[in-house]
Amino acid sequence: MGKYTLTKGANIAQVQKECPRAIEMLLDYGLNCANCFLNQFDNVEGGAKLHGMTDDEIDRMVQEINEQLRKES
Repeated sequence: MGKYTLTKGANIAQVQKECPRAIEMLLDYGLNCANCFLNQFDNVEGGAKLHGMTDDEIDRMVQEINEQLRKES
């Protein structure tokens, strides 16, 4: 898969193309963004906020996903 780093500002549709594994992990956090028709217009942070996540929760989620991606690469 190569090394991928998720950012809060990453467009969700682009993440889906570049790193499907990151999308799987977002699903584990309750973010069903991959299935949403708005994913081409929204980023990870915006999607997470729509799902009621705080800034701290979003930062922690992105950090945890990146740690897992590094372990898997």
